Amino acid sequence: MALLEPGEAAAAYKAKILGYQAGADFLALQATAPDKLASLIEGLSAAELARRPAPEKWSIQEIVAHLADDELVGGYRLRMILSSPGTAIQAFDQDVWARTGRYDRTDVCSSLEIFRVLRRANLALLRSLRAEEWELSGVHAERGVESIRDIAMYFAGHDINHFRQIEAIRRGGGLPERVAAE
Repeated sequence: MALLEPGEAAAAYKAKILGYQAGADFLALQATAPDKLASLIEGLSAAELARRPAPEKWSIQEIVAHLADDELVGGYRLRMILSSPGTAIQAFDQDVWARTGRYDRTDVCSSLEIFRVLRRANLALLRSLRAEEWELSGVHAERGVESIRDIAMYFAGHDINHFRQIEAIRRGGGLPERVAAE
């Protein structure tokens, strides 16, 4: 469940995530993400959604809950940077959030709807920005200086990363394959 694979530094992880969306319209990717996520989980039973591919890995249900929480955190970060450029961007331990947020007991449809609503709100904000606001930045505790543009690009790559994880869980668990078009 760890954010970084063994031996993977924060910079390498960030590069991997950003690489998933390189050259793409990151706002368009974000706009289609809720429907892609819905497609990836469609038709799965509660047991299939809750099945972990390995003891230390998240289930599909937990990934969807994480995406909802991460959208909340991302929206907060965007708003903090807009209201206070240069602000410190606090990191969070996603595994602690998964445990204390009881991701393993969340309703996946509720998590998907939370993700959908928060994504819509964050996209509305991003689409309203003036050109100079895209370059406003904060200082992430682990990743360093990040502009609003960087964060928006990161959102898109983060989605793709987790969609690929869900696709892998479906393949590895003998579940019907479904691929999120990128």
